[in-house]
Order: sequence, then C-alpha cells, then structure tokens
Amino acid sequence: MLQKVLYQHERNPDLQLRKTVLNDLEQLFEFQTDKEGIHQAAFTPKDPTDKNAYLAKYEKILQDPSTNNQTILLDNVIVGSMAKFILNGKTEITYWIDSKYWGKGIATKALSAFLEMMTDRPVFGRVTFDNFGSQKVLEKCDFVKVGENKGFANARQEEIVEFIYELN
Repeated sequence: MLQKVLYQHERNPDLQLRKTVLNDLEQLFEFQTDKEGIHQAAFTPKDPTDKNAYLAKYEKILQDPSTNNQTILLDNVIVGSMAKFILNGKTEITYWIDSKYWGKGIATKALSAFLEMMTDRPVFGRVTFDNFGSQKVLEKCDFVKVGENKGFANARQEEIVEFIYELN
C-alpha cells in the first residue's frame, strides 16, 4: 500500500511511503554505506559494509509483525527508509535518508506521514548529540527531548551522547 505524502518543491515531486519489500534492501543497503551517513547515525553495526549481515538482519526484520518498515520514494525513486520497532518494551522510530536528499524536508514530510499511519504512543526517537538535522526533524514532528544516554558508537569508535526524544 502506498501512502502519498504532500511535498512542496519547485518541481512538485511525488513523495510516498510504502511497505518495504525484499527488493528494496539492495538500494537501502547502499545508503547505509555512505560515510557521512554512518558518522551521523553513529550507532551502526561494527561493519556497516557487510552486505550479507545487513540482508540477513533485514530479511528477519521484515517478517517481524511488531515492526513497520516503510520505503520512502520520491518520484518513484527510493530515497530512504523509516521504521517502527520495539526496544525494551518501548516503541521507537528510526529513519535513513540518502545523503543526496538531506536538507530538502523529505525526512520531516515522511516522518509526519509515518506518524499518522501508526497509532502507538508514546513513541521514541534517538539521535546523536551532533546530528542537528535529525534533531530538527524530530522537533518539527512534535517530539520533545526527554533525556540523553551515553553509548559506544561503532561508527566513531568512542562513547558518545545520544539524545532521546518522545512523542505522546
């Protein structure tokens, strides 16, 4: 099922969310090997370039009924992904946008539409202390910063702070 998202841009492109399918994983994997994206996400697998591990993980995740994985399409081109999952009994969201599309409002529009689809509340989002773009996305979607946590970030090989946001 496609969910159309209103998206205003000089060309007026069509932004949509649709359930992620196995065929999407190849493209989504490529986004998650982007060095700047890896740095911003920080809490990545030890080897984010291990395609076999990525595919095995997401093949399982896509079968998990407690998750909701959506592929973000712009003019029918895959530009990112968004997901709801349960972590330690709490509903969390995550998203990844191809770095070529950063700063265009795509994450904000897609997250707004995604939150309309899911009724789980509260929902939490986590973002590194220095990922100002994602912090703005969460805040524009009415998430409020409620805490912080320190953890080891594989992508940076050090312990860093992540902010915890909540939407009620």
